[in-house]
Amino acid sequence: MCLAYPGKVVKILNENQALVDFGGVKKAVNTSLVDDVKIGEYLLVHAGYAIQVIDEEEAKKTIEIWKELLESI
Repeated sequence: MCLAYPGKVVKILNENQALVDFGGVKKAVNTSLVDDVKIGEYLLVHAGYAIQVIDEEEAKKTIEIWKELLESI
């Protein structure tokens, strides 16, 4: 099973890395699997790698589902 979490790009570090904000936690993410990453975009990230660009609405829905899931534990 694969779990991926959306985060917002806050800074481009170099051609293969971006700083991504995961609800206040910022991490460097490898972007070599995704073309033309831009500041402000949301990325779906698994194991430190961006695997897909997703739209803001979908990212926020996914984040909300994760919050509900974690609150129910």
